Amino acid sequence: MNAKYLIFGSTGSIGSNLANQLHNSNEDIHLVGRNEEEVKSLSEKLKCTYSIADVLEDNFIEKVKSDISEVKGIAYCVGSIDLKPLKMVTEDDFQKCMKLNLYSAVEVIKAYQENLKKNKGSIILFSTVAVQRGFTNHSIIGSTKAAVEGLTISLAAEFAPNIRVNCIAPSLTNSKIAQPLLKNTIMAEGIAKAHPMKRIGEGKDAAATAKPIGERDSGLGKRRTKKKAAKPIQKPLFL
Repeated sequence: MNAKYLIFGSTGSIGSNLANQLHNSNEDIHLVGRNEEEVKSLSEKLKCTYSIADVLEDNFIEKVKSDISEVKGIAYCVGSIDLKPLKMVTEDDFQKCMKLNLYSAVEVIKAYQENLKKNKGSIILFSTVAVQRGFTNHSIIGSTKAAVEGLTISLAAEFAPNIRVNCIAPSLTNSKIAQPLLKNTIMAEGIAKAHPMKRIGEGKDAAATAKPIGERDSGLGKRRTKKKAAKPIQKPLFL
């Protein structure tokens, strides 16, 4: 069985664009998502295999592992936009955000660690520019994604030189989860103007950054993992 690229959050803006770009490069991919109708539709279009799994559910990784055992790369494109003023934040808010963005990513990596090592594979995680820049009402997602960056740095050192580990930190992307923000025309225009490119980022932008980093012959990934304590590759797209 040929090893494949495993894409979590495959029907999201970044995940679906990454799946398309890898498919166009004749790479074998396996999609993972929770919406069966959307995942199945994309898999039929790309003629690839898929799993239906919700990373918030217990033992989700067992379902995925039963569908695919050989992987050469993992892209964890799952994300959220959790915005609240601190006085309204609860412990449950943090727990759910951490489960979605961090804990489940760790479960995925642990499940495929030996396989990735054998195949000299790669892992790509996603953060946000909010970690380094700081924005109002971002205490939940900012803290959680900072943990993702910390995980990236630690694993890049721990797994070198057998597995490349990188993290991409885009700005706000035009996606389903961003629509509550972008449907406000004035807010969307203000966010776009804050970027040098004067536009909101698209999923294809972050996917285009992720694709070469994740590929086996990526020199960028190799250089990062050769460092004793590698830093995550942060791409504050359009900021």
